Amino acid sequence: MSQSICDISIEILGATHGGNELDPRDLKLLELAVNGFLSEQGEIAFYELYKRAQDGYTKPWLHGIEDLTITQDGYIHWKGMEVEHYDIPWAYGENAKKSAEELARHCRILDKRGVK
Repeated sequence: MSQSICDISIEILGATHGGNELDPRDLKLLELAVNGFLSEQGEIAFYELYKRAQDGYTKPWLHGIEDLTITQDGYIHWKGMEVEHYDIPWAYGENAKKSAEELARHCRILDKRGVK
């Protein structure tokens, strides 16, 4: 690839409103790339992130739970609405996954009742 890591990083930042829309893990990957700390696997993930940014970045679901996302400062959103806060990096652990699954269950119940 003819572009430098820094040039690609700038493009990723531009596609994600200065990085504000990036998932915390993607932001960390970007940081590692710019600082020259990517492993071979990290480099592959970085170029995958670049492709996702070019295609219109969509934040991944937290723990694979549909409609649940997390901001860089740990705020949990359900369908874009703030509903909880988790400390990072705790948010990515097994206990947090169980908590997130329970949170999503409650959010689905409230959705069915028409409660925002």
